[in-house]
Amino acid sequence: MIATDMPQLDATFAALSDGTRRAIVARLADGETSLSELAEPFDMSLTAVSKHLRVLSNAGLVDIEKRGRTRHCRLRGAPIKEAVDWLSKYEAFWIDRFDALARHLAKESEK
Repeated sequence: MIATDMPQLDATFAALSDGTRRAIVARLADGETSLSELAEPFDMSLTAVSKHLRVLSNAGLVDIEKRGRTRHCRLRGAPIKEAVDWLSKYEAFWIDRFDALARHLAKESEK
C-alpha cells in the first residue's frame, strides 16, 4: 500500500511535523490532563496551545472533552500505533545500513 492511500497516516505525520505538537503528545503520553495544565510549560498563550491541540484533534491523535468549564485532553493511541507499524517496516533497512557502516569503519580503522 502506498502512503498516499493512507489518509490517517498522512494526517498523523503532518500533525507531528511540528515540535510543539510533538511535545504536547509526549506530555499526554503520561495521561489525561486539563488544557491549562497541558499549556503550563509552553511559552505561548492558551489560545496558541489550543490551536495546536485542534490540529492534533483533527488528525485523530487527541480527544478533547469539555467538563464544565474545563477542557480535558487525552492521547488516542491507535493513530500513533499505525505510524509506528509503518515505520517499523523500514527498521531492517536501517539496521543493515548501520551494520554496513560499522563494517566500513572497522576496515578503515584497521588501515
